[in-house]
Amino acid sequence: MHQEQLEKVRQGNGFIAALDQSGGSTPKALQLYGVGADAYSNDEEMFTRMHEMRSRIITSPSFTGARILGAILFEDTMDRQIEGKDTPDYLWSVKGVVPFLKVDKGLAEEANGAQVMKPMPDLDALLARAVAKGVFGTKMRSVIKLADKAGVDAVVDQQFEVGRQILAAGLVPIIEPEVDIHSPQKAEAEALLKAAILAQLEGLPSGQQVMLKLTLPDVDGFYDELVAHPGVLRVVALSGGYTREDANERLARNHGVIASFSRALTEGLNASQTDAEFDAMLDASIKSIYEASLT
Repeated sequence: MHQEQLEKVRQGNGFIAALDQSGGSTPKALQLYGVGADAYSNDEEMFTRMHEMRSRIITSPSFTGARILGAILFEDTMDRQIEGKDTPDYLWSVKGVVPFLKVDKGLAEEANGAQVMKPMPDLDALLARAVAKGVFGTKMRSVIKLADKAGVDAVVDQQFEVGRQILAAGLVPIIEPEVDIHSPQKAEAEALLKAAILAQLEGLPSGQQVMLKLTLPDVDGFYDELVAHPGVLRVVALSGGYTREDANERLARNHGVIASFSRALTEGLNASQTDAEFDAMLDASIKSIYEASLT
C-alpha cells in the first residue's frame, strides 16, 4: 500500500487537501462554515461539529483521488470514523486519497522574527499510531515573519531534525516553514529560507525524501531548484490567507508546485447548504485548485 501511495504522490496530478484545522483554528473554521460558538458547549462537541464538516467534504462525490492526491488530517480526525471506517482507511480504500497527519502541537513564542514549533514529547507514540492506521505521511508547521537568518535557520533546523525522526518511523514528512504573506520582508525571508532548506537537503541520506509545503513566493518559479531536488518528493503550496482566486493565480505561475490549500478549499461552503449546493460549490473549488496545480 505504501508503495502505491508513494507513486501517487510522486507522479499523480492533483493537489493535497488540508483538512487539519486544530484546536486554535477550529472555531474560526466552523464560523466560516456557518456554525457559531452557540452550536457547541465544550471542546468535544466542537470537534464533533468539525468532524461533521470534514466528513461532509470527504464523502462528497466531488472529493476523490481523481483530482485530490492526499488529505492532511488533524489527530482527532484520524481517531474518528467515516461510514464505519477509520478516517485514514476511508480516504484510501474508498476515495483513493493518500492520508497525512498533522503532528505539531502549535507554535512557540516569536523569537528572531520566527516561531518554531512547541516541543512534541509524545511524537514517537503518535507516529506509531499513525502507521498502524495506515497514514502515509505527516505535516508540521512553523512560521517565519521577518528576514532574520537566526530565526529562519532555527525554523528549518528544527523542521529537518523532527523530519528525520518521522522518516525513521517509516512516514514521509511534509516540512512546512510558512512565510507570513503579510511580512514586510517576504521576498528576503524567502531567499533565506530557500538557502537554509537547500543546505539541509544536502544532509539527507541518499534515497530519503521529504515534502515541502511553502508559501506561494513573491518571485514566480523561485522554488524550481527545490521542485527538481532529488531529496524532495513534492513541493506543495499553502494558500496562507490569500483568496482562492489569488492563490490559484499565483500557483499557476509556479510550475511543478501543487496546492495544499485549507481555507481556500473550503471557501464558500456552508452548513446550511443543501447537499446539491454544497457538492456544487466544493466541486467548483476542487476543479479550480486542480487546474492551477497542473501547471
